[in-house]
Amino acid sequence: MTTARVPIGFIGLGSMGGPMATRLAQAGWPISVFDTDADAIDRVESQGARRAASAREVGDRAEIVFCCLPAPAISEQVAGELRGSAACAVLVEMSTVGRDALRRIAQAAGERIELLDCPISGGRPRALEGKLTAIVAGPAALVERVRPCLGIVASQLFVVGPEAGQAQVCKIANNAISITGMVVACEAVVMGVKAGLDPAVMIDVINASTGRNSATVDKFPRAILPRSFDYGGPISIGSKDLGLYIEEARAQQVSALAVSNAAQLWSLAADRFGDKADMTMFIRLLEQWAGLGEDGRPARPAE
Repeated sequence: MTTARVPIGFIGLGSMGGPMATRLAQAGWPISVFDTDADAIDRVESQGARRAASAREVGDRAEIVFCCLPAPAISEQVAGELRGSAACAVLVEMSTVGRDALRRIAQAAGERIELLDCPISGGRPRALEGKLTAIVAGPAALVERVRPCLGIVASQLFVVGPEAGQAQVCKIANNAISITGMVVACEAVVMGVKAGLDPAVMIDVINASTGRNSATVDKFPRAILPRSFDYGGPISIGSKDLGLYIEEARAQQVSALAVSNAAQLWSLAADRFGDKADMTMFIRLLEQWAGLGEDGRPARPAE
């Protein structure tokens, strides 16, 4: 049986997992899916996926199981449910969980199940387009076994090493840069607006200059400047990822001062707006501190 015909599974149908599972179903893969959100299952089932009642049921049907889950503890729990399942031989961990949690996930899954370390990057917009970046670490044969599936959801695949955990380190480094860059971008734009600048013009200048980053290029135009705050990722994910970076930096005995400051600000925003708030709501914390209005502009004096 060729890899392209083996039954696969997908567990975790949130802002990233949902679009990935949908693309695999639309591409004709025999895919079983599970999520604790029944509506999320309905959406992917309507695109050709087969519904499962539990993570274990996915493992009983699928030879290769992909997981994209919001917290390391959930990933570990799911790996334990897959242990001893009838069909699962490969677990592809696409979540960002960190090295230590990945070791626990491998232990929970058991020796019979091969674990591929494969966090993904790009955000929900690129997940919908099938243009994610897959960061992979594992034996070459295992990477090749899973590559046909990854080609459906990711336009770029980087193999960063042969050992599970190496991809996690690369991913949390990327996310620390991305989120810390967003914190600085939001601070700078709020400062400029308070000084009388137009935020849209500021973003145009920054994106044509050396200050551009993923926040100014993507998140500001999509969700902050239109004031929709619907980029697609919950603010809690940023808190988790920054925490994982700080944990790894301490393990490696290297500085994490800049990221630690960003993490404190991010945590304050999560506390104010709630863990489920869109990540782009972060700027509202700084705007409120600056006395800006709901439109992100200085309040107009009463006439």
